[in-house]
Amino acid sequence: MIRAVALAACLLFGTPAFAQTDTYPTRPIRLICPLPPGGGADLVARVVAERLSKQLNQQVLVDNRAGGGTVIGADLAAKSAPDGYTLLLGTATTHAINSSLVKKLPYDPIKDFAPISLVAVLPQIIVAHPSLPANTLPELIALARKRPGEILFASTGNGSANHLGAEMLKSVAKLNMVHVPYKGAGPSVTDLLAGQTQYMFSTIPPVLPHVKAGRLKALAVAHSKRSALLPQLPTTAEGGAPGVEASSWNGVLTRAGTAPAIITRLHTELSTIMNQPELRERLAAAGVEPMNNTPDEFAKYIASETARYAKVITFSGARID
Repeated sequence: MIRAVALAACLLFGTPAFAQTDTYPTRPIRLICPLPPGGGADLVARVVAERLSKQLNQQVLVDNRAGGGTVIGADLAAKSAPDGYTLLLGTATTHAINSSLVKKLPYDPIKDFAPISLVAVLPQIIVAHPSLPANTLPELIALARKRPGEILFASTGNGSANHLGAEMLKSVAKLNMVHVPYKGAGPSVTDLLAGQTQYMFSTIPPVLPHVKAGRLKALAVAHSKRSALLPQLPTTAEGGAPGVEASSWNGVLTRAGTAPAIITRLHTELSTIMNQPELRERLAAAGVEPMNNTPDEFAKYIASETARYAKVITFSGARID
């Protein structure tokens, strides 16, 4: 009789959970992008959402929730239901930088999220307004030394990956330059084009058209290797600033506590789409390196990136209360 009662309880309370994972998804999914439209993260989010919609036979909708240096979007995802219907396009800022940068972070990058897969790495390049009398990284360094405190560099926000890339350059080359933070790639690039700032570190997608049109000039790529899109562009190491490597990255996460079966399904589908030749070519053409790994590998990657950026944040003194 005890066994019969236990079996009945399992059937009564277990069936909805099994049904939930077996039929997932049964409604549209929201993919929160914690940055505004127009940047590299937004591009990755929309390409992934488009392909994931086809794989899951349910619409995946990109929801841009910019603000607070990615805190608003990440916190929204952290407080969502653990049912797999809210995903977050995590970034270096949301999961590797904010924990050291933001004094009262409203979410826990580790405890509140379940990693699914890294999907993209976006190398940063250094771009400048044409009026800046420097056409190479060594020339920029020399100019900054002659004009301490006069050169303004833009970023997509305090503590963003491109802000910290510039802080790395300041540290290595012992420079004094002024940081001007913006709310995302769109406004920062707009003001750089207008000459309101002199240069910035940026992912390739939002600035590549302007570089090709001559509205901006590229000085170096802050990566360990040259970009296939700009093969003539030297690396920061080649330009006399070894160790200055700044790459943004994107990965898909969901709320901690989501059923393992749902996480497995999402990882399987993401693995499929990130290995599609057409998608890889599309992202590569925009300066994005497609990636794919397991949830455990992604978790370890986040941990290593957190430790790396913590050192830069300590040096820069950057802090958001």
